[in-house]
Amino acid sequence: MNQLRTGDIIALGFMTFALFIGAGNIIFPPIVAQQAGEHVWLAAFGFLITAVGLPVITIMALSRTQGSIETISSPLGRFASLLLTIVCYLTVGPLFATPRTATVSYEIGFAPYFGTSSTSLFTYSIIYFAFVTAISLYPNKLLDTVGHVLAPLKIIALAILGIAAFAIPTGLISPPIHNYVASPVSEGFVSGYLTMDTLGALVFGIVIIQAIQSRGVTDTKLITKYAIIASLIAGVGLTLVYVSLFKLGLGSHEVAANADNGAIILHAYVQHAFGDYGSYFLTGLIFLACMVTAIGLTCACAEYFTELTGLPYKLLVFILTGFSLLISNLGLTKLIAFSIPVLSAIYPPAIVVIMLSFFWRYWNKPPIVVGSVTGIAFLFGIIEAIKAAGFGTHLPAFIEQLPLNEQNLAWLLPSVIVLVIAMIVDRVLATTK
Repeated sequence: MNQLRTGDIIALGFMTFALFIGAGNIIFPPIVAQQAGEHVWLAAFGFLITAVGLPVITIMALSRTQGSIETISSPLGRFASLLLTIVCYLTVGPLFATPRTATVSYEIGFAPYFGTSSTSLFTYSIIYFAFVTAISLYPNKLLDTVGHVLAPLKIIALAILGIAAFAIPTGLISPPIHNYVASPVSEGFVSGYLTMDTLGALVFGIVIIQAIQSRGVTDTKLITKYAIIASLIAGVGLTLVYVSLFKLGLGSHEVAANADNGAIILHAYVQHAFGDYGSYFLTGLIFLACMVTAIGLTCACAEYFTELTGLPYKLLVFILTGFSLLISNLGLTKLIAFSIPVLSAIYPPAIVVIMLSFFWRYWNKPPIVVGSVTGIAFLFGIIEAIKAAGFGTHLPAFIEQLPLNEQNLAWLLPSVIVLVIAMIVDRVLATTK
């Protein structure tokens, strides 16, 4: 029975961590920190729940099902499970997350040198996705290319930035603004959605499992064990990165007052900390961070749609990267604006499916429990999406009075209530057999 060597286990953990650290992971914490100000660590607590805790739990859940989203969502029924799976893959693949890696890496790292014209972005995206395609064509080599080479380089660069954030602070801490004044924890929780890490974990599961199997490991218990270890290594790494990025953004008003996004804060900070060389350092860091994530997403999507459609894996790699290339040229602001309503709709049911997957064995009829709770979470997710899209005024007035509505978590309490009712119904049905 083949087992992973210690070096391969560490490389697997590094690879998992590197897959997660992409565009959103780097640009969102600094802007959250600047806006949260004195309430930054309360906001950070909420942010870490959705940006670290949920992704780690997701990988653990998937490790028991060979990385399959369809398996952990199977109580929803064949159609709903398939729909959720496809939507997750498309959202974190060619529609939003993969194109965003190219756009962010250009706007932060290369726009200062080549300008912000559409021609420059298009030229860059062609080169960027050429690299992504070349590595994604050989998924069995990911543990070598990413785990042993790209991930360590990425970690070293992030460590330098993290140490600098504490060693070279920028300025005084500002008062909180916006929703961070009254509800920093819940606002941080919702901001963690934007990293897309929980949805990313849903699709990275298959990449991690296949990386383990590429070393000849076939025992399901060992595969689960290695995947859980990898997720914990990634969780520790993510936490350290986020804490350092929160510290970086905390006093950033001095170098980037009232910044529109975290990219502006990052660029201003490295100029402050490292001078002119800081721009070159940031360019390399962002390029590595975003490209590794794009590779993981492309491999995961191509693997899934190969199984679903029967099309050749390599053909799908070209299709996915080509589509991502086109979408990336919309620009960062438009991509974020489009993604927020979609993520607001998808996250509540996705969180429900992930968390309930650990408790199937306690229920007589899991579809009753999982289906009803996921349905109510999705309903409220649609309401959150309508609000995020700017059409909240068209919703019924009572929506504004729902508990946690101000915190964009109106779905939480109804989901818990429906869960309790569904469990009672399930127990009654079991006793009346």
